[in-house]
Amino acid sequence: MAHILTASCPSVISLSSSKNSVKSFGLKQTLFSTQVLSQSSLKGLLFQEKKPRRRRSCAFRAAAVSQQAPPETSTNNSSTRPKRVMVIGGDGYCGWATALHLSKKNYEVCIVDNLVRRLFDHQLGLESLTPIASIHDRISRWKALTGKSIELYVGDICDFEFLAETFKSFEPDSVVHFGEQRSAPYSMIDRSRAVYTQHNNVIGTINVLFAIKEFGEECHLVKLGTMGEYGTPNIDIEEGYITITHNGRTDTLPYPKQASSFYHLSKVHDSHNIAFTCKAWGIRATDLNQGVVYGVKTDETEMHEELRNRLDYDAVFGTALNRFCVQAAVGHPLTVYGKGGQTRGYLDIRDTVQCVELAIANPAKAGEFRVFNQFTEQFSVNELASLVTKAGSKLGLDVKKMTVPNPRVEAEEHYYNAKHTKLMELGLEPHYLSESLLDSLLNFAVQFRDRVDTKQIMPSVSWKKIGVKTKSMAP
Repeated sequence: MAHILTASCPSVISLSSSKNSVKSFGLKQTLFSTQVLSQSSLKGLLFQEKKPRRRRSCAFRAAAVSQQAPPETSTNNSSTRPKRVMVIGGDGYCGWATALHLSKKNYEVCIVDNLVRRLFDHQLGLESLTPIASIHDRISRWKALTGKSIELYVGDICDFEFLAETFKSFEPDSVVHFGEQRSAPYSMIDRSRAVYTQHNNVIGTINVLFAIKEFGEECHLVKLGTMGEYGTPNIDIEEGYITITHNGRTDTLPYPKQASSFYHLSKVHDSHNIAFTCKAWGIRATDLNQGVVYGVKTDETEMHEELRNRLDYDAVFGTALNRFCVQAAVGHPLTVYGKGGQTRGYLDIRDTVQCVELAIANPAKAGEFRVFNQFTEQFSVNELASLVTKAGSKLGLDVKKMTVPNPRVEAEEHYYNAKHTKLMELGLEPHYLSESLLDSLLNFAVQFRDRVDTKQIMPSVSWKKIGVKTKSMAP
């Protein structure tokens, strides 16, 4: 049973359990705790006193902070204290793996999350291939195994009051921003989910920018962007900027954006807003335009089953290679959309966490908006299907593929050559897609194949037939 406690700062409350406690400053977020509290009761606690107090009196933390050596990779501050990293969206696929990785590297880490990603599964009748523990159990298990604490702030970053209190309480040196609705198909289900995606992603990011400006001017923003901002131009894709000569004059400009969904458009808006605030306010920011992520295992998530990451295989949240491996494991033909020539950049989730760490350890300068293309290899959908077919046959799986009418509006055959040198220059040591890695991912999918709902495999969201009214895709 959760208990409501007032801290020494009256604008802060904590929901605590016997395992660990959760900081909650916002009112608009959905609280997934052992006891549901009404917003009116929360308001009564949050607004006991209007006069703000100095931060040092707000000593109520979600978990005791371990005394750890400062990270060897952190060089942007002469202070001897461990660097503090706020991971927004730290309960998600990339965020959870990143939070554990940074904690292991001796950063002081907090997770900020409204836990809405779990709600999406309930709304749409979906489920991770892997059973995932609650965020409370995850953090408790990490503490028990490593002695390292990860603080948890449950709330919605679209609620600026919540975000402001979180910033003032934790005082991050860096913010890693994963806290966005990250699925293109989800954003194309209907009007309400398109609006939600735009509002959540764009307003949430603007709030983060204002929080940095007001409460942490030296804080470095590491924002997860997407290679999908670029589209598929018939020229090489540069890293964020392109130098062009027009009518005899030359300039370096942001690379043209050709987003292909309401989700990708929200990322484009984010990039523009971040670039503007870097110029206007002197914010330091790194935009990681990430390719398609695959895999589920990192060194940290493998330490215990309660640390296991989620793995989405459905047509709404599942990424291509993860989906293909699960389809192969259950004997379902690989679903190749259209001609299968769609080519994208891909990377292992172990490289996602490595790239984030490199960006934090080598921060942007004040007023600088850096863009890194975050992927390690390029594959077409057909090439991925062939690789999975070959790897599956070695494991005795009868893997076939099928052509599915493409639910998206995109070029199915195109030129694609994207540059990705900046992270390599910082020291990225990539995990390339090898036979052994595919074998591992396929075996993992086979291990949990009894949890697969085959009704969720085929695409169910059409770009051209997007709905107007809110609807659930559950059967």
